[in-house]
Amino acid sequence: MGYITGIHHVSLKCRQDQYEEVFRFYHEVLGMPVKRTMGNGAMLDTGAGLIEIFNNGEDGPEAGMIRHFALATSHVDEVVASAAEAGYKVKTEPKDIVIRSEPDLPARIAFIIGPLGEEIELFYEKY
Repeated sequence: MGYITGIHHVSLKCRQDQYEEVFRFYHEVLGMPVKRTMGNGAMLDTGAGLIEIFNNGEDGPEAGMIRHFALATSHVDEVVASAAEAGYKVKTEPKDIVIRSEPDLPARIAFIIGPLGEEIELFYEKY
């Protein structure tokens, strides 16, 4: 029996001077509603978990093992257009793929680069 029920949140740490842009990107460009604010940041609702943004990352980014994180959406093309219109890099344009697995998983995906250089996959499972 598994004890994990899902991902609660993904945490991003930025400097105070980056916070406004990072918050605007996730809240306005990607359209995530504010779940709560704290003295040093905010949590934004993805609908199936949270993006937590801290504004106290004065020591700069650290290298890690996370390759990217994926956000579920049935509007891959619209989200990419919104990010591109706001000036963010589109790493991979929207495309249909099939992940060869048992059973196969058809999907529509794209990759964008967020304001901290984070790689974000937009993922729609095409059942």
